[in-house]
Amino acid sequence: MEPIIAIFLVLIGYGLGSAKLINEGNEALVERLGRYHRKLVPGLNFIVPLIDSIVMEDTTREQILDIKPQKVITADNVYLEVDGVVNWRIKDMEKSFYQIDDIQIALANLATVELRANLAERNLEQVIASRSEMNRTLLQTLNDASKEWGIEIIRVDIQSITPPESVQKSMADQNAAVIRKRAAITEAEGEQEAAIKRAQATKTSMQILSEALRTNPESKEILRYLVAQEQVDASQKLSASQNAKIVFLNPGVNAEAYSQMIGELGAEEASKNNPAGSGGENGSATA
Repeated sequence: MEPIIAIFLVLIGYGLGSAKLINEGNEALVERLGRYHRKLVPGLNFIVPLIDSIVMEDTTREQILDIKPQKVITADNVYLEVDGVVNWRIKDMEKSFYQIDDIQIALANLATVELRANLAERNLEQVIASRSEMNRTLLQTLNDASKEWGIEIIRVDIQSITPPESVQKSMADQNAAVIRKRAAITEAEGEQEAAIKRAQATKTSMQILSEALRTNPESKEILRYLVAQEQVDASQKLSASQNAKIVFLNPGVNAEAYSQMIGELGAEEASKNNPAGSGGENGSATA
């Protein structure tokens, strides 16, 4: 009876020793007598005790490698401090175990070397402006260099690019100058548009005054009054300034000049309204 129990216990121990449970998202490598035998997938697997051994179990999920801040130099000899992250995963568990000793260290060293080499080909302005392009270039380069390691580089992100304080101050001054320039251009365009609108309004008002003077002779007296009133208002504004020098002008001269200018505009407007009609009537009368 005892031998049967012993055999039964041995069989139970053998069964328990041969059963291996692999979690979802993981894979394991099995060696038989020191040589690679097979790969275990998620779920319940069985191996031969004392002959088979699991030499590696690792995740096939996406992993993140942090690239520590690195001192790099650009093509125009500017020192920068750059860091980033690399998203990667094991694609072939057998290659990642047998082709490289420590995949994490190897990938970190490769990413650092390629990052420095990539930035060394660009000047500071290109580095600041082409971060997305550098990410794509590094992604392609890392995938090409690590394809024999059984891994896949999913994404590369350069997180921060920190230039020296002197360069940061120079960049801030340059940005401030650009902002001031844009503000000056916007202000000049606004003043130009306002001047055009004022000129159009002045032209319209003068045309209205010209028409009124032609149809109503008494309007000239009103015009002289308005000119004199404008001159008084202007003199009051000038006298409010401490450094202003006031020169009194003859209102009659201004009124006559203003009347002459409006008369010329009225004549021009009349000639535009009847350019050929009067000529046609003279021709028929002669005939």
